[in-house]
Amino acid sequence: MTPRIAILGAGAGGIAMAVALRDAGMSDVTILEKSDGFGGTWRDNTYPGCACDAPSHLYSFSFAPNPDWSRKFADQPEILDYMERVALDHRLDRSTRFGSEVASLEWDDDRATWEVRTVAGERLEFDVVVAALGQLNRPGLPDIPGLETFTGTAFHSARWNHDHDLVGRRVAVIGNGASAVQFVPEVAAEAAHVTIFQRSANWIMPKPDREFRRSERWAFRHVPGLRRAYRASIYARFESRFMLFRRGSRLGRSVARVMRRQLEPIVRDEITEEMVVPDYPPGCKRILISNDYLDTLHRPDVSVTTAPIVAVDATAVLTADGGRHEVDTIIFGTGFESTSFLAPVEVTGRAGRSLSEVWEKGATAYLGMAMPEFPNLFLLYGPNTNLGHNSIIFMLECQARFTASIL
Repeated sequence: MTPRIAILGAGAGGIAMAVALRDAGMSDVTILEKSDGFGGTWRDNTYPGCACDAPSHLYSFSFAPNPDWSRKFADQPEILDYMERVALDHRLDRSTRFGSEVASLEWDDDRATWEVRTVAGERLEFDVVVAALGQLNRPGLPDIPGLETFTGTAFHSARWNHDHDLVGRRVAVIGNGASAVQFVPEVAAEAAHVTIFQRSANWIMPKPDREFRRSERWAFRHVPGLRRAYRASIYARFESRFMLFRRGSRLGRSVARVMRRQLEPIVRDEITEEMVVPDYPPGCKRILISNDYLDTLHRPDVSVTTAPIVAVDATAVLTADGGRHEVDTIIFGTGFESTSFLAPVEVTGRAGRSLSEVWEKGATAYLGMAMPEFPNLFLLYGPNTNLGHNSIIFMLECQARFTASIL
């Protein structure tokens, strides 16, 4: 008997899982997606400058190669188009229920089934549930005193307010992570002034990006084995960097010295060493890539402060050094709640035990994917999976094939 399988989420993980199940001969599959389309994080994030920091040919499904990537690091519209095209090519729209946000999962031990309840109150029954809810789908917002009193416009980068005209605005950017280094140069080009509030500096490397030449795209499509070899070379090159991140690595210390020398010329005038040169080894935090962020810091209409934020009032951000930064727009580049796995879905397993109770002291799972007391529930974005790997798509495919083989 073919099990009834629910996949939560129609992003990259959901697409990979659905294709793996179909290839394994399982047809009773339903994808439950809260939005109105495929794409996941690439549908949510539409901020200016949004792009992938993994090379395009690696950030692709092995079962759906794309020889026509326009550049080495694709931007958001092209990636979203790719995700949608793959889903439609595999006819996943026929088994997807859009606008179906899941509120809870409850295991029935007697019937060996999961009851899935949607936010709309619908109750559905499945034998297996695979959670493909991405780790970058819930914006992380800081708890800043007085934020509710701010009379200007405030939004997170993953919920970009495209109706808000930034021309002539005084903008506060809170956070300086992977999204911020992409949108800050774009915002600075329009705003009257941008103030960046950061807790620590990032290791930032040049982004080796360019458009693929027409001859290269032709070769990827027509020369046997070339695209596969190119993809493999990217993966091997990234994997070889592991030695950089080992504790006490001599190579890591050497690379850190080289990177520090590259950053030191940025230090001058209002840009202090604390603002641009990290005080920790490369790899302790995500290494960012950008060709224009550091140059943007030297614009006369851009300033950086490392003083902690203590409060926000109606028209300003207040910092611990006594600073009062008058702004009319606040953009949060503060990342995501990446370790709140499955949240806000309430999950109840055997004997009425909730997953939040089991994980009260920290999330653990077999291979990051399965937990005792929660039968036939698999996670594609669980503890110690996906984040930090140079090819999230590669890992998702491995997890999807593993899950399909078990089922």
